[in-house]
Amino acid sequence: MRFVIQRVSESEVRVDGRILGKIGRGFMVLIGVCDTDTKETADKMVKKMLGLRIFEDENGKTNLSLDSVGGELLLISQFTLYANCRKGNRPSFIEAGAPDMASDMYEYIIGKCKEQVSVVERGQFGADMKVSLVNDGPFTIILDSDNL
Repeated sequence: MRFVIQRVSESEVRVDGRILGKIGRGFMVLIGVCDTDTKETADKMVKKMLGLRIFEDENGKTNLSLDSVGGELLLISQFTLYANCRKGNRPSFIEAGAPDMASDMYEYIIGKCKEQVSVVERGQFGADMKVSLVNDGPFTIILDSDNL
């Protein structure tokens, strides 16, 4: 499982011109799932993400978590995080999770986040989404379950 976490001052996702999700200060997270991922993997990833202390404290040090600042989440499914570009110039996505399984994992992750974060917005699995954001910093963290 892979999360690309961007600390944002604002972010939104649109499908067919309609806003599906919109947040202020918090994390916009791209979520990639592979076939070997489990709910236990998702639990570890969510715990790590929500525990990240990447917001500035009163001394300007990145020392505060999402919860500490009342941050919000925008969660976006992103199978292309499993693009394999080793051969040729056209990426292969065979390492990405099968759509039914990946959709279930995405929903599971959203549910787990809602247990701990008051504002959790989302994209639409499998849709052509337009995501906009103001990356605060910029500050971007990549979490890969293979490295936890």
